[in-house]
Amino acid sequence: MAVKIEQRITGFQLVDEAPPSPSAEAEATPTPVQMDETLQRPETLFGVTYKIKSPLFEHALYVTINDILLNAGTPHEQRRPFEIFINSKGMEHFQWIVALTRIMSAVFRKGGDCTFLVEELKAVFDPRGGYLKRGGLYMPSLVAEIGAVLERHLSAIGLLEGHELDEQQRRQLAEQWAVYQASQDAAALEPGEGFPPGARLCGKCQTQAVVQLEGCATCLNCGYSRCG
Repeated sequence: MAVKIEQRITGFQLVDEAPPSPSAEAEATPTPVQMDETLQRPETLFGVTYKIKSPLFEHALYVTINDILLNAGTPHEQRRPFEIFINSKGMEHFQWIVALTRIMSAVFRKGGDCTFLVEELKAVFDPRGGYLKRGGLYMPSLVAEIGAVLERHLSAIGLLEGHELDEQQRRQLAEQWAVYQASQDAAALEPGEGFPPGARLCGKCQTQAVVQLEGCATCLNCGYSRCG
């Protein structure tokens, strides 16, 4: 469109109003760093150590999971597991523990979805039988407990959704406990701290907390009931 200039021109300046090209925008926006085998280990990693005490073994296991922080300070910031170490005073399981940690670390560094390790490890059963942890939680094997530790860690860094009970579920469990204690004249116990003697194993949460409540098998830990 032509514009008529009414006044005398005393100076001028060139202004580039052309929009930036897509290639220029791509160069200005760095590509987010992805987890893969080519990623070099930094000098410092974020680590958390978990203690496993099994009644099947004399010495405790200490599981350390180190995480790498990708794209720090950007909208693509993400914390991913990078390596895992398991240490113990007992040396009877040294060989398979070293093999397990090396394989798991390799899976972490390969990138992609590593959450499948949780279900694979938790599905391992000891032919000698599992054990009950404090609070009545059943562990089918030591490997399964390592899987439970990994699940806890991945939930903490946001790669897995947690399984915490909401306020309504906790209130319902408290009511079920009160009804059971009143019917059995049981000692006052809080969910997770201990369960009545003779309680059966729950097929949903794997906790020895299933009792007969108003004629129906009900879990006092997660609230699962066969009656719906």
